[in-house]
Formats: sequence, structure tokens, C-alpha cells
Amino acid sequence: MLLALSQWIAEDIRAFNVFSYITLRTMLAALTALIISFMIGPAMIRSLTARKVGQSVRSDGPQSHLTKAGTPTMGGTLILMAVIITTLLWADLNNRYVWLVLLTTLGFGAIGWVDDYRKVVQHNSRGLSASAKFFWQSIIALLIAVYLAMTAELPQHTEMIVPFFKEVAIPLGPFLFIILTYLVIVGSSNAVNLTDGLDGLAIMPTVMISGALAIFAYVTGHAIFSKYLGIPHIPGAGELAVLCGALTGAGLAFLWFNANPAEVFMGDVGALALGAALGVITVIIRQEIVLVIMGGVFVVEALSVMIQVASFKLFGRRVFRMAPLHHHYELKGWKENQVVVRFWIITIILVLIGLSTLKLR
Repeated sequence: MLLALSQWIAEDIRAFNVFSYITLRTMLAALTALIISFMIGPAMIRSLTARKVGQSVRSDGPQSHLTKAGTPTMGGTLILMAVIITTLLWADLNNRYVWLVLLTTLGFGAIGWVDDYRKVVQHNSRGLSASAKFFWQSIIALLIAVYLAMTAELPQHTEMIVPFFKEVAIPLGPFLFIILTYLVIVGSSNAVNLTDGLDGLAIMPTVMISGALAIFAYVTGHAIFSKYLGIPHIPGAGELAVLCGALTGAGLAFLWFNANPAEVFMGDVGALALGAALGVITVIIRQEIVLVIMGGVFVVEALSVMIQVASFKLFGRRVFRMAPLHHHYELKGWKENQVVVRFWIITIILVLIGLSTLKLR
């Protein structure tokens, strides 16, 4: 919206051409999302509190969590509002990738919103059933995957890029590409959701990864930079840097309210949407393996749940004291802030490793 306006004004005032630069709009998107979140955040938290949209807490978990009962949830709505408004303001709305990510984010956010609404407003402890949640996630992810496969025009659109190797790219073909895309989007969405169990634990890694993905998106969409770095050039992908900037700014602002002790929780509406957004951005810029590296905390959290469930069903024994993994460390005696900050530090290291793949090839 503002990009189109600046281009119109630039016909008479050339200085407005500066807004055509993706780098500037990415920074402005981060600041805009930050400001929007700070402006509407307090009012939204008061509204959620007044409506008694409070989080329930498991009685079999760490006892320190019992004090969190009643804390407003569904705060992910704040992130989504900031991201959507900011993206509409600063991104090129003629770019199909921007709309693809926005629609995916909204779709998964809607699934999470229904689940949260049933749990905390209608007091239905089951919320949206696991099968229904998985069904709708699968529908959206498959639609996105099929669309990307059918509109792929270049070989690099459907190749799997192997980091640290300049000329290693595995051609997937439409069928394998659709399967991979589906797994990345659904897996990333649920992994972030499983990680969202402590104050600030999920949102800060999301911020760091989205910031790194902004860099990947920019160089992937830049013909000269992508050739120099030896990564596939995806025309139009650079515009996703603006959306990543919005995610980063909105996430940082949410952390202001979500830091321990949290004033508001993200809820499924935020966690499912953010995870799906990271997943589809990664697929578009062809960096699925890098996402696994940078999102190592999310991956391990999801694996801990899978291992725990499988072990209990097969052998009647638990591998961890409690899953996801962050609860295991809490029950071992780590303080909540220790778990959160240590997982942040691990994510910083993993993001730096992921960024190093840009040059180490």
C-alpha cells in the first residue's frame, strides 16, 4: 500500500524511490509492527482479562506453573494483527509469495483461534480435537504445496538444497516436493506450538529465526547476491524479507508482554500461525534443511513428545520426566528462567550456524 503510494509520488519527487529498496522496507516493517503491537497490546490484554480468557494449567506439571492459571491467552492475535497490517502497508502486494505466506499464516491462526476459543471461552477442555486440528492443517498445507508445485517454473523451485555444498541440489519432482512442503509446514507449526510452554520460550527463537530468514529471502531474491553466494535465485522471494521483518518486530513487542512473569500467553492462535509462516517461507526460499538447523530447539521439543508417547505406548515407560523437553528440565530442578535463557542461547548458536551456510559452501 505505502510502496504503491511512494512509487506514485516518486514520479514527481525522486527521493521517494528510496522506498523501493527491500532493505529499507524490511527495517520499517519491523519498526511498524513493533509500534502497532505496543499501541494495541495493553488494551488487548485488558480486554482478554476482562473477558476472563485465562490459561488453564496442568496439575501434574511443575508446581511453579500453578500461579500462571488465569493469565490471559490468545495473545497471538496481537502478533497476527501487527504482522498483517504491517505487511499490507510495506510489502509489494503484487507479489504472490507475500499473499501465500499471509494466507497460510491466517489459515493456521484460524485453526488455533478456534481451539483456544473452545478451551478458554466455551470451557471445553478438549478444544478442537486433535484429528480435526490435524485435518485442517493438512488441507491448508497440501493446498499450498500443490500450488507451489504447479506454479514452479524453474528447476530450483523444487530442488532440495543441501547446505555447505555449493553444487549439491536434489531434484525432488512434484510428488516429493509436495510431501516435503507438507511436512515442513505442518511440522514447523506444531513444533512451535509444543515449544510454547514457558514465558518467552517460543517467541524469542521465532524472532531470531525470522530475522535470519529475512536475510536468506533477500539474497535468494537478488540475482547478483544469490549467484555470488551459490544459492538458488528465486525471483520475487526477496519481498518475503519485508514480511520476516514484520514477524521480527511483532515478536519482539510480544516478548515485552510475554517475558516472565507473563502478562499474556500466545496460545495456539499465535504458535500454530508463526510456525506455519516460518515453514512456508523456508519452502519458498528452498532452505528446509537450514530451518531444521536454526529451529533445532523446536525440533528437539517435538521429538521429545514423539519419543515420550511412543515409549509409553510400546513399553509402558517414560523416557523423560515430562514432555515437551522444557518441562523435563524444570522437573530436574532448573528454574523457568534458566530453561528459557539456555534454550535462547542454543538458538542463537544454531541461527549463526544456519547463517554461516550462506558463505561456507
